[in-house]
Amino acid sequence: MLRIAVPNKGSLSERASAMLKEAGYRQRKEAKELVTVDPGNQVEFFYLRPRDIAVYVSAGRLDLGITGRDLLVESGAHAEEVLALGFARSTFRYAVRPGSARSAADFDGMTIATSYENIVAKHLANSGIQATVVHLDGAVETAVELGVAQVVADVVETGTSLRNAGLEVVGEPIMESEAVLVRRPGTDDPRARQFLRRLKGVLVAGSYVMMDYDCRAEHLEDAVALTPGLEAPTVSPLHNEGWVAVRAMVPAKEAQQIMDGLYALGARAILTTAIHACRL
Repeated sequence: MLRIAVPNKGSLSERASAMLKEAGYRQRKEAKELVTVDPGNQVEFFYLRPRDIAVYVSAGRLDLGITGRDLLVESGAHAEEVLALGFARSTFRYAVRPGSARSAADFDGMTIATSYENIVAKHLANSGIQATVVHLDGAVETAVELGVAQVVADVVETGTSLRNAGLEVVGEPIMESEAVLVRRPGTDDPRARQFLRRLKGVLVAGSYVMMDYDCRAEHLEDAVALTPGLEAPTVSPLHNEGWVAVRAMVPAKEAQQIMDGLYALGARAILTTAIHACRL
């Protein structure tokens, strides 16, 4: 069976399992389950700590895994990112007490608290900054108030926790992160390629909607310019002479503007339908 790691808890877990269900894979029914077997798809899912997933994949114990890009980089594991999954997006940033520093260049001689010391140490080295890095597990935003450090480096989604701790973000982002699919470099398994295709299908399905509409034949070219589809739209004649029905995939983010444009051209019965899965 194909052996795949899935985050067992945290912000990655729920979204990862939901995506796998959309791709047609069986997922655990209870949070305490550590392993789920999907015999129909010949896949075995292992629910592990997100920080450990890249290590297991790198060691060859598992074929694929879903984790965060920041956790992949921090682990130093010999695993590679093969697909960005589009959820759990965050930014890794420095934060300080207001007015104590304007950028990372001001960190010379300071102490930086973080749960991601490898990422921070590499960034400091690349920037030529001499600072001490202290590892802390869990929330690091209290490190400044308690005098452990003058700077913290942490994953920032909304920044609320940092602001509540009296800190402000400074400097450019250290890195951008999101959920990613990882594998051991050099592996090439047909079952893994099928798994990858399914996840890509879910991602595309979430980015597009199916749009149907009726329009006058003389306006068809202008309408098709708004809805070119992936290869070309489907066009069918209607019973009423001079009218055609058109169907095409359009970007979900642009759907409302496209509908407005079609209506202005005289198109009617304009409908959009969600797409749950696809293969391109």
